[in-house]
Amino acid sequence: MFPGNIYTIYGEIKAMNTSFIFFLYLLLVNTVAFSLMGIDKRKAKRHEQRIPENTLFTWAVIGGSPGSITGMYLFRHKTRHPNFRIGLPFILLVQIFVFIRFLLPLFVLI
Repeated sequence: MFPGNIYTIYGEIKAMNTSFIFFLYLLLVNTVAFSLMGIDKRKAKRHEQRIPENTLFTWAVIGGSPGSITGMYLFRHKTRHPNFRIGLPFILLVQIFVFIRFLLPLFVLI
């Protein structure tokens, strides 16, 4: 075994751990974003104090846009609001662009 192989194996393990942590982060954020849409819809029906729109957008911006969009259409919540109907897919497109342009090369190089 050559000394270079140790670094290759270490790099593969490091990339696997980073990818796994990134996947868990996205899973958690999207679950919370999806749940917040359902909770806010339930609160709207019960005329209770609502979750602020800034909170819903914040969870979408930090990576939960797929969960927010899914929750929006599944719960039929905020679908008439242009800010959500246009804003959430726009956030998702920006996130996809950033991932492909900046983050994906980092995972490939590791």
